[in-house]
Amino acid sequence: MPVFRNVERTSNDNRASATQPAEGNPPVDPLLRLTGAGSDEPVNVPTIEASDSTFSDGSDLHEGKYFNTKNDLKRKLSDIAMKGNFEFRTRKSNRSLWVIECIDPNCSWRLRALKIVPESTKFVIRKYVGVHSCSLLNKNANHHQATYVVIGEQVAPQYVGVEKGPSPKGVQNFARTELGTQISYYKAWRGRKHAHTLIRAIRGFRYMRKVVGIDGTFLKGQYRGVLLVATAQDGNGQCYPLAWGIVDSENEDAWNWFLTQLKEITGDTDELVLISDRAPSIKKVISTVFEKAHHGACAWHVTQNIKNKFKCVDIMGSYWNAVNAYRCEDFTGYMIEISNRYPRVAEYLENEVGFEKWSRCHYLGLRYNITTTNMVESLNSMLVNARDFPYVALLDIIQEKMSKWWNDRRIVAMAITTPLTPSRESELRLRFTQSNGRYTSQLNPITYHVKGGELEGVVDIFNKTCTCKEFDIDKLPCVHAVAATHHAQVSVYSLVSPYYTKEYYLLAYGETIYPVGSQSQWDVPNEVVARIVLPREVKDKKKGRPKTSRFPSVGEFRKRKNRCGKCGAYGHYKKKCNS
Repeated sequence: MPVFRNVERTSNDNRASATQPAEGNPPVDPLLRLTGAGSDEPVNVPTIEASDSTFSDGSDLHEGKYFNTKNDLKRKLSDIAMKGNFEFRTRKSNRSLWVIECIDPNCSWRLRALKIVPESTKFVIRKYVGVHSCSLLNKNANHHQATYVVIGEQVAPQYVGVEKGPSPKGVQNFARTELGTQISYYKAWRGRKHAHTLIRAIRGFRYMRKVVGIDGTFLKGQYRGVLLVATAQDGNGQCYPLAWGIVDSENEDAWNWFLTQLKEITGDTDELVLISDRAPSIKKVISTVFEKAHHGACAWHVTQNIKNKFKCVDIMGSYWNAVNAYRCEDFTGYMIEISNRYPRVAEYLENEVGFEKWSRCHYLGLRYNITTTNMVESLNSMLVNARDFPYVALLDIIQEKMSKWWNDRRIVAMAITTPLTPSRESELRLRFTQSNGRYTSQLNPITYHVKGGELEGVVDIFNKTCTCKEFDIDKLPCVHAVAATHHAQVSVYSLVSPYYTKEYYLLAYGETIYPVGSQSQWDVPNEVVARIVLPREVKDKKKGRPKTSRFPSVGEFRKRKNRCGKCGAYGHYKKKCNS
């Protein structure tokens, strides 16, 4: 539990407390004294004033400033270094620490940032000297902080809402005039390409929780094939399709092509989560295409594997309780129940599948409340009849459906009068009602202890966490957090993830999906026209009625229904027929 410590600062002959800084020194946030943000020893930071022999980096950084992630802090420092025409080097870096200093070892400029607590992603600046004491000869306009990634992020807004945007030469001019740095034509070209990737990722998906379900469904037309689908889920819990692709079959080459195209939309970050069944081809390709993203298994497909391998269905209740458990203590209890009855199933879930692949409380990434690929299955069922159609007709139906969804949901979003989407607003109101009658006591300015109900909770309203873990994972205030807002007199909406807000919901459907038009109106590039594309080979038609039901996924067990020999109905035998 976070506690407070006293922190001293000394400035030459003058001393000031952490809450009352000396004049001229930047203010220090009281939250800076959280345990885990630094050592137990007082922090003595010499104050260096800019003089004729020194120069400031011109930034707004100060000790106690917070950043959501380490990457956010790095991007900020790279921007400052480019505009200030100086370089810095990293002295020490790991998951919870980042220490940098000026490239001149005799310079006083330096920064030390730490993760607030091990469970959080937030970083806080613990030590910062923003004045350079090195020679101006060390100022460099061609430093290595000006990477193509940083350039691309800075120039990306120049491509929004325009047809073409700056050329590589234009990117060079932008870097020189706006960022104060000189870059090569090749770096400008790469920065422009990276900006294009970011703009593609910004559209719509920027306002989604970064959880994507992927799956495939077979086509039933003359040329057969498989339709691959990737979809996210909007803040109202509805499917948000991202990509569609038609391939010969589900194999490594097909998934590699599809996921490579998907990466252009979603990017590849630690925040991204991909959920699929446990097909070996998908698992292998995801680890190749996405280096940073997390891969999770669909919890429902895991149940089908259990039924198929171990022929047991009476432990499904304990299994789903384990899947949905927010706390590891509860998860352990449910796993003990499974282990006592079916030790081989417990061993399979732990060693072969891995807890981190299907368990909510053990998952390595941020999966929110999404544990299955049901959102993909919903799209597949929507096209159950259209899968008989030729490829072009099928894609036209998909486009028409997406256009209608975008328009209908945009109208709904514009009519919303509450801060959150309808489903999240309803859920939060229910928790508001459940929080009545709970006793809340304040432990420190940001931490509250909430009693009452089946489970107590300790809520941190600054880091948006609770010991029940529901607030941490779903990013929607739990009952304890709602009760804490009553006592703290803060708005409960300030603790809600922006992904659930009306603004994000409206921005997600802000663009219009237009029809492709007739083929005579298509503007096809010459290199595409020059390609020789052969029609897919049609195999000889098999005898009997064509198969129309879906193929079971890998490991999925489909129970055969009993049919009565007397009345022809399903679900019972002839001996038990009542007709």
